[in-house]
Amino acid sequence: MKQQINRCGEWLLERFPISDLWNEHMAHYYAPKNFNIWYFFGSLALFVLVNQFITGILLTMNYKPDAELAFDSVEYIMRDVSWGWLVRYMHSTGASAFFIVVYLHMFRGLIYGSFKQPRELIWIFGMLIYVCLMAEAFMGYLLPWGQMSYWGAQVIISLFSAIPVVGDELSLWVRGDYVVSDATLNRFFAFHVIAVPLVLLILVFLHIVALHEVGSNNPDGIEIKKNLNWKGTPLDGIPFHPYYTVKDLVGVGVFMFFFALVIFYMPEMGGYFLEHANFIPADPLKTPEHIAPVWYFTPFYAILRAVPDKFAGVIAMGGAIVVLFMLPWLDRSPVKSIRYRGGIFKKAVVLFVIAFIGLGYLGTQPATPAATTVARILTAIYFGFFLLMPLYTRWEKTKPVPERLTDQPTLEERITAAKALAKEVIITETTPGMLGATVVKRKPNPAGIKAVAIRVAKNLKKSLD
Repeated sequence: MKQQINRCGEWLLERFPISDLWNEHMAHYYAPKNFNIWYFFGSLALFVLVNQFITGILLTMNYKPDAELAFDSVEYIMRDVSWGWLVRYMHSTGASAFFIVVYLHMFRGLIYGSFKQPRELIWIFGMLIYVCLMAEAFMGYLLPWGQMSYWGAQVIISLFSAIPVVGDELSLWVRGDYVVSDATLNRFFAFHVIAVPLVLLILVFLHIVALHEVGSNNPDGIEIKKNLNWKGTPLDGIPFHPYYTVKDLVGVGVFMFFFALVIFYMPEMGGYFLEHANFIPADPLKTPEHIAPVWYFTPFYAILRAVPDKFAGVIAMGGAIVVLFMLPWLDRSPVKSIRYRGGIFKKAVVLFVIAFIGLGYLGTQPATPAATTVARILTAIYFGFFLLMPLYTRWEKTKPVPERLTDQPTLEERITAAKALAKEVIITETTPGMLGATVVKRKPNPAGIKAVAIRVAKNLKKSLD
């Protein structure tokens, strides 16, 4: 029996290079040895993608892409299909989780310079994946055929009509009708289930292949291929398998804990993951008082509303995404990692994060004169971060970059530091109790908390200089 299995394995290896693929992309693929917590989110994005595919297939088995039946079919999945509620919540929560890990993954690339030479193509593929995710999420958003889904799609599709010359024809093609109707639902279902996922799979494949061709970046922004040992392997690299596969499994376990927490206890997340209005069937004759897209679209929706002219708003919203594609050529700094960049870039990143989060919040709120004014200021900061980048990245004074990777604190060192911090901010008192027992009381130490706060503020100021 063992010989037959070996012969079958040899027959397969002669015809398909599975062992070569494994060695090239896993066992013999050397990654920098100083990855930190920011490097969990790439593998988590792949994990959530698999979740979305599996749950999406299961939902498709019972969903009806018909304007008369779509809402009821979702209710049928939730109420009558065995474990249907769980599958639906895994898919809806997974959509938000996908954008959370993707935004964090993109932010890591921004602060560590993963978009710079020689990884420009990796960044471009990543941005194409992001655009596909937005299209996939938008088209899937209509499928429950709830009140907010219907009117959200109505508003977004109408934006295409603002484009000169081709706008009306383009919006008509997207809808498949003169209004959002059964034809629109069928069209979006086809794109959401078949067309966009195929493009997404191709782009993810190209993204990973391009990454493994030039190698992974690291928190120091140093090319580990420049320092090789006598075997021709990087001195500062370790095999991706088993070291980082085990690390990623730990990250997946932690992620699944919080993912399950949301699914079982707060799947709607206060209306941010699943809007309350989407539990009401779509009514073309009744417009909701406040129409807002899902939270991961709201920064760009706020930019759209901040511009008075409709066409200019569409251009600004599209430009906010297009400018991300130009990032590799906007940054003129010779240094990749934020660790060795000047204070100007660090302060600009802080302002950019504030602007992005602020726009995201304003996009969920009704438009008021005060909110519109703030949104315009934040929009100016958002675009200023990118459009002024060729200037301030050229002027800033950078720190010397080491030739080799710097060491990271070990887990034992981090635990020791955490214990010392806890000891500093907490006072432990022991008093004799009844029958000779000792009573231990712990309370906050105001002086220790103040000292820690001052130290953190000084370190933060130092890091921004």
